[in-house]
Amino acid sequence: MDNIKGFLETSFIDWPGCSCAVLFLGGCNFRCPFCHNHPLVLAPTELLSLDLEEILVRLRPLHAWLGGVCVSGGEPTLTPELPELLKRLKTGGFQVKLDTNGSRPKVLAELLSAGLIDQVAMDVKAPLEQPLYNRCCGTTVDLELIRESIDLLKGSRVAHQFRMTVVPGFHSVPEVRRWREQLGGTNLKLQNYSPHSVLDPALARGRSYSEVEFSDLLKALAPEQR
Repeated sequence: MDNIKGFLETSFIDWPGCSCAVLFLGGCNFRCPFCHNHPLVLAPTELLSLDLEEILVRLRPLHAWLGGVCVSGGEPTLTPELPELLKRLKTGGFQVKLDTNGSRPKVLAELLSAGLIDQVAMDVKAPLEQPLYNRCCGTTVDLELIRESIDLLKGSRVAHQFRMTVVPGFHSVPEVRRWREQLGGTNLKLQNYSPHSVLDPALARGRSYSEVEFSDLLKALAPEQR
């Protein structure tokens, strides 16, 4: 396993409701202009690979109070050794959370079927509308694959969450409402964009939503009263 490019022993934000360790895998098939993990996306081979055995040794003393291990990226499902990595974590007694962009539903289905993941966070970048989705991902996306992953998670017994990072100029209240309607209004989370160190330098000169603006976006997640 030579694609572990980052390791965080403890995080309180990557797994809702519990602390976790985080492994970051290199490589991604998207080029989201507001991506904050862009070194993992653009040049993963230039980053030092971390040794899994050493990581497992460091995790062992933390087992009693870590809720689990989150495997993130980049896009983890691009890594051929991902199933073996998850097996090692599960064998070590850790629950596993997977962060994914949902572009590889066949891999996701295999992981779910094998019982290798306990929770999934899927980044659904925008309402499922081709021009907007392509713009948010920086490439042409097969939306049928995204829909397939959404349906897989909705039909599974695995805890899951659909997330969207909202960016001025990309997302506004109408987009949030359409996103909520398409996803069914449950297990949804908005994340406010941070312009610090992102893939597109032009966006790095931009801004995030203010507290008031972000509050209005959150209100758009609530079902409309009729």
